[in-house]
Amino acid sequence: MKGLIKGGFLYWAMMVAALSGCSERPVNAIMIDKLPVIYPDYTDVTIPAGIAPLNFNLMAEGQLRKEADAECVDVTVKGSKGGEIRANGDYAKFDIEEWHELTRQNIGGQLIVTVSAKVEGGWFQYKDFTINVSEWPLDDYGLTYRKLAPGYEVYSHIGNFQRNIHNWEEEAIIESQSVPGQCMCCHTANRTNPKQFTFQLRGKHGSTLVQREVEEGDPAANGTANGKPVAREWLRTDTDSTLSKCVYPYWHPSGNYCAYSLNKIHQMFWTGKGRLIEVFDSASDVIVMDVRTHEIIRSPLIDSTLDRFETYPAFSEDGRWLYFCSSRAHKVPVHADSLRYDLCRIAFDAETGTYGDTVETIIPATELEKSVTFPRPSYDGKWIMYCWSDFGNFPIDHKEADLWLLNLETGERMPAANANSDCTESYHNWSSDSRWFVFASRREDGLYSLLYLASIDDEGNISKPFLLPQENPWHFYHSSIYSYNVPDFTCDKVEFDVNGAYDEVFCDEKQQATVR
Repeated sequence: MKGLIKGGFLYWAMMVAALSGCSERPVNAIMIDKLPVIYPDYTDVTIPAGIAPLNFNLMAEGQLRKEADAECVDVTVKGSKGGEIRANGDYAKFDIEEWHELTRQNIGGQLIVTVSAKVEGGWFQYKDFTINVSEWPLDDYGLTYRKLAPGYEVYSHIGNFQRNIHNWEEEAIIESQSVPGQCMCCHTANRTNPKQFTFQLRGKHGSTLVQREVEEGDPAANGTANGKPVAREWLRTDTDSTLSKCVYPYWHPSGNYCAYSLNKIHQMFWTGKGRLIEVFDSASDVIVMDVRTHEIIRSPLIDSTLDRFETYPAFSEDGRWLYFCSSRAHKVPVHADSLRYDLCRIAFDAETGTYGDTVETIIPATELEKSVTFPRPSYDGKWIMYCWSDFGNFPIDHKEADLWLLNLETGERMPAANANSDCTESYHNWSSDSRWFVFASRREDGLYSLLYLASIDDEGNISKPFLLPQENPWHFYHSSIYSYNVPDFTCDKVEFDVNGAYDEVFCDEKQQATVR
C-alpha cells in the first residue's frame, strides 16, 4: 500500500511539474551583449497602465518564425518608480493583477525587462529593454472588430467580436453561423458609446441593425441592454430612389442621426505580380438617416450625382460638418486604378436635419495622384486621421497604404510616421479621449491584418505601436486563420442579445426606411 501511495505521489508530482513548465531561476548566467528576439516586439513601446499583460515568446536567433530552443525562460520586470514582477516558464506569462499593479505604480515611468534563458543546461542573460508607461490612461472597456477567415465569398466564417483590452476576455457579438449566408459589414458605436450601435448585414435578407438606448416608456423600446430599455430595429434601407442598402456608418454625436454610404461594391483580381485583389465601387452616394423616424435625408450635392462617387462619411466632433470621400466617376473595372478620392465636407444642421449648400474640398488628393479614405476625426477636435494610398477606396489590399494626419487647427498634413510600415496600414479609430488609436496592419506577414495600438501627443508625435496582447501570443496568432478589420474602441461592453437574431434577420416584415 505504501509503495502504491509513494508511486502515485511521484506520478502526480511529475505531472504537475510537466504541466507547469520550468521553475528554475538563473544561476551563473553568461551576459549576452544583445537584446533578446521576442514576439511580439514589445521593446521600447509605450503602453497605458492597466492594459492586458505584454506576454511574449523568446524567438530563435535570426528565425522570427521559430521559438527559441530554450529549456526555460525567466523574465523580471522592474519599475523605475518601484515594484517588480517575475515570469518563469516556456514563455513570459505575467499574472494579470501583478501586471496591472506594476503598470499603475509606474505611470509616467518605465518598466525595465530582463530576459534570461536556459539553453543546453546553461543560463544566458540578454541586454535589458524598456517599456514606457504613459501618463495618459486608456480606461475604455475594449475593442470591437470583425474577424474573417480567408476567402473571397460570403460563406467564409466571419463575425463581429469584442475584446476586453485589460484581460483576455473575447466574445462574439454576432457570427455568420447565427445568420447563415449573410455577410457581416462595418459596425460602429457612437464615439465609443455602445448605447448607440449599428451594423449592416449583406445578403438576400440583408438589413441594417440600429440599436439605441431610449428613455423608459419610449414607444420605440422593444428590448433591454444593461437593464436599460433599448430600441433594437432591423431596417430595410434599400428604396426605389437610392442606390443600395446602407453600408459604411458613422454616428452623429447627438445619437439622433447616423450617416451611411450607399455602395455598389465589386471585386476583381489583378493579373501579374504587383497586386492580387481590388475592391471598388461602380456607384456610391452618402446619406444621413434620422434613426428616430427611419427617414433617409438626401442632398443633391452628395447623392445621386452620376459624375461623382461619394463614400466613407464621418461627422466632425461637434456634429456641424459631415466629412466624406469623393472621386470623379470612371468606367470600372477597366479604369479602377484611376479612382482617386479627395476628402470633402458639407455642413449639417442637426436641429433641422438639413445640409449646407456648398461642398468644400479639404484634401485635394487627386491633384497629388493619391487617394484619401477612412477619415476619422478625433473626438477632441484636433485631428483627422485618414488612409493615404495610390488609388481606390479599399486600402486594405494596397501595400503602399499608410496612415496620415490632418491638423484641424493649422491645416498641416503629415504621415503618422511611427505607425506606418512597409506593409498595409488601413482601418483605424480613436479612443474616447483621443489619446490612443487602434489600426489594422499587415506588417506581420503581408497577408493577415492584425490590430495595433499607439498613443499620440498634442504635436502629433506617435509612440511605437504594440500588437494587441494575447495570453500566449506566438501560439495565438500563428494558430489563427483570422484577419482583423474595422476595429473600434468602446467605453463599455456592447450589450447585444443574439438570441432571436436568426428569426429577426430572416423575417420579411422589417421596418422600411423612407426617403424624406
